[in-house]
Amino acid sequence: MTAEESLNRAEDLLARLEQARLRLEGTDDPDQAIDILQELAELAKEVEAELQRAKRAAETEAVAPPDAPAG
Repeated sequence: MTAEESLNRAEDLLARLEQARLRLEGTDDPDQAIDILQELAELAKEVEAELQRAKRAAETEAVAPPDAPAG
């Protein structure tokens, strides 16, 4: 996966994070709030993982661009 692909995935996850945050804001049900908070925590972990992947990919691409011939 390229750095750009990882960043695009992170952006998608951030959009989902924002949607979940809005749902949390709109609920008065404590059980639903707990479920949404768990979802927010999981999404935040996924965003962090994608950002780490993007960083590693960017570092790799800087050393050996993807269009460079192998060998």
